[in-house]
Amino acid sequence: MFRCGFGYDVHCLVSDRELILGGVKIPYSKGLSGHSDADVLIHSIIDALLGALALGDIGTFYPDNDLAYKDIDSRILLRKTYTLITEKGWKLNNLDAVICCQEPKLQPFINAMRANLALDLHCAIEQISLKATTEEGLGISGKGEGISAFCQLLLVKD
Repeated sequence: MFRCGFGYDVHCLVSDRELILGGVKIPYSKGLSGHSDADVLIHSIIDALLGALALGDIGTFYPDNDLAYKDIDSRILLRKTYTLITEKGWKLNNLDAVICCQEPKLQPFINAMRANLALDLHCAIEQISLKATTEEGLGISGKGEGISAFCQLLLVKD
């Protein structure tokens, strides 16, 4: 038995925050604005995991008006979500994600992000595909106003 999930997230870039993607601190003059650490990649993965089992979205489980989640490390939320998924008898088969970001260049950090995700999702790094792209100057990421991420994944019954 299989279940497919899709997730998307976007946050604005601001000058007073660290940039964290896939749990990796990226050296850059701006970071993402949000209630938590605003890690758009992990947020898109959480939405995909929850969506695969029709459980709602990240805001259902971790509302942005709950002080318990203020500035929280999104990897904590990812691990908590994956525990919920595994308790329901599912596990990750594979994950494919894209980060849309004009700057900074993310290629040097992709493998560290993949390693974090594999650790948090209890799988091999080969089950995690992660790509970064620019939007050629178009849209919120292309204009350097924000960063977005898309994730599609497949769960299998354990």
